[in-house]
Amino acid sequence: QVQLVESGGGLVQPGGSLRLSCAASGRVFSYNVMSWYRHAPGKQREWVASISTTGTTNYADSVKGRCSISRDNAKNSMTLQVNSVQPDDTAVYYCHVKQGSFVYWGQGIQVTVSS
Repeated sequence: QVQLVESGGGLVQPGGSLRLSCAASGRVFSYNVMSWYRHAPGKQREWVASISTTGTTNYADSVKGRCSISRDNAKNSMTLQVNSVQPDDTAVYYCHVKQGSFVYWGQGIQVTVSS
């Protein structure tokens, strides 16, 4: 089992930046892919970004160019930063880990973009 705990989030002003962290504990494999998803009210859950243990990153078109994902393999942690946020970035953000055939989700953390 892997436990995921998200932190950060809260209220962010339009045009500002959001920064989220995810800490993984338990049976973390030496290779995995850590990702962020988000679920906005009235919309389907959306993949945001991913990073593998080897550092390969991918971003959704909705955040590409204003988003950065990073990780610290020694600490089994991941960070997401999204710049120039707008109200459309308001959502519950979820940390996700895929390792082998196993998938794990965090409990989610609210991010609200509003003035």
